[in-house]
Amino acid sequence: MAEPNIPTLNVLPAPRRARAAGMQGKRWVFVAVMFVVLGAVPLAASLAGESFYVSLVSRMMIYALAALGLNLVVGYGGLVSFGHAMYLGIGAYAVGILSYHGVGNGYVHVAAALAAGALVATLVGLVCLRVSGVAFIMITLAFAQMLYFLAVSLKTYGGDDGYALPARSDFGFIDIGNATVLYYLVFAVLMLALFAVSRVVDSRFGMALRGCKSNERRMRALGFPAQRFKLIAYVASALVCVLAGVLLANLTSFVSPSYMQWSVSGELLIMVVFGGVGTLLGPVVGAVAWLVLEELLSSAAIGLPWGGDEFLREHWLGLLGIVVVLVAINLKDGLYGSLAGRKEREGT
Repeated sequence: MAEPNIPTLNVLPAPRRARAAGMQGKRWVFVAVMFVVLGAVPLAASLAGESFYVSLVSRMMIYALAALGLNLVVGYGGLVSFGHAMYLGIGAYAVGILSYHGVGNGYVHVAAALAAGALVATLVGLVCLRVSGVAFIMITLAFAQMLYFLAVSLKTYGGDDGYALPARSDFGFIDIGNATVLYYLVFAVLMLALFAVSRVVDSRFGMALRGCKSNERRMRALGFPAQRFKLIAYVASALVCVLAGVLLANLTSFVSPSYMQWSVSGELLIMVVFGGVGTLLGPVVGAVAWLVLEELLSSAAIGLPWGGDEFLREHWLGLLGIVVVLVAINLKDGLYGSLAGRKEREGT
């Protein structure tokens, strides 16, 4: 049966097309500002003599990349996955296991990680997408925990203690042994992922995916293969997280089962909601804001009286929870979602 035509942004009525164009313009202005700011971080860190910030912002961008992938299924497909940390772990362990056996080629690491991630995501997706709602959340969580305990049982690769990489991946002339080079590699991957996701969500496929989120039964009645669209989106989002895992292993020079714990999946979800679920840049803003708050509160040294700094450092998780509650109550569309407005979240 032939699939019906889906209206894209190019065939929307003129007023809606103008609003969409305006929102896309603002979005790309934000991207341009972000591009300049992130691009200048290594220079600023060098001038300040604080190389630590290069690693810190690299970590933020890696988690932003993972949150961006998760948002593809949560924000545009309406599939709340509580197991995407599993794909972060697959990417990291692909690097760790190959390095342990003497394979240091970075391109082989990436290819193996993507192949393993695609295989696992397809199999998990075929099972999970048979259900929806709370059942989908629980099954994705169950698969992630199974993989977590599998990693713990791999004593050859460190078990629950993890495994320190002998060296970072070898990408030939791209020497990521240098922290600044690795930073710009992470930066480039994040920018490419942003561009790719923006093209996907504005494409015919993206419109159909959003239609499945709004009313899957109607999309099926119209002849759309809703399950196939959701499976493709699920695998694509998993592969973005796999790439983030490859970069995380190289940044820390370490792989650990903790990368795929359920709490990491929860953090990724919070980042997406914190920034603005269903918006292109919301996950990036959410990841950066979340990790900045985590860093500020866990290492507070602002000279508060009566041991205030020590209190902040000891109870920073509780304070972070209060911030999340305040944002959830007052900014229902998240930090970026509230700035961009509901129209971008709805895509028109």
